[in-house]
Parts: sequence; C-alpha cells; structure tokens
Amino acid sequence: MKCVISVLGKDRSGVVAAIATVLAECGANIDDISQTILGEGRMFSMTMMVTLDPAVADFNTVQERLTATGDDLGMQVLIQREDVFQAMYQI
Repeated sequence: MKCVISVLGKDRSGVVAAIATVLAECGANIDDISQTILGEGRMFSMTMMVTLDPAVADFNTVQERLTATGDDLGMQVLIQREDVFQAMYQI
C-alpha cells in the first residue's frame, strides 16, 4: 500500500533517522523523500512516499508508531493512504 507521510516541526537532529527507523521496523520501504528547512525559525518540513507491507505491519500500527515518534520529537507526523491523499487534491 502506497502512503504519503508529512513531518513538520522545529528543526532538530535525528528526525529523518527516527522516522526511517520506525518505517524499517514496520517493513516499509521509502520510495521518495523530500525535506527542507523553512525560514529563519528553522522549521523542518519533510514529505515521504512509502510502500507499506501489510504482512509486517498494517496501516494503523504504522500510524500509531509514527504518531508516538512525532510526539517524542515534538513534531507533527501524519500518514495518509496515497489514494485518499490524491482524492483530496483533485479538482
């Protein structure tokens, strides 16, 4: 299952590593990743396209793990199924 993950918060060390570790532990593959630091406030923004392996971890499990990691980092981490994400932005 293809999913889009968004991460937003104050920049700090280890964000990419923490999110990638959760995904690896859940058997997910990172297909694409984009990140940037915005403005002088050093706001970190990252978007990932990932493929989940439901035989290893289902969507809800991955979502719970990412949310917990985001809480630990003090960042917002959202995951959406790609089809839902695409539907939200169609005109």
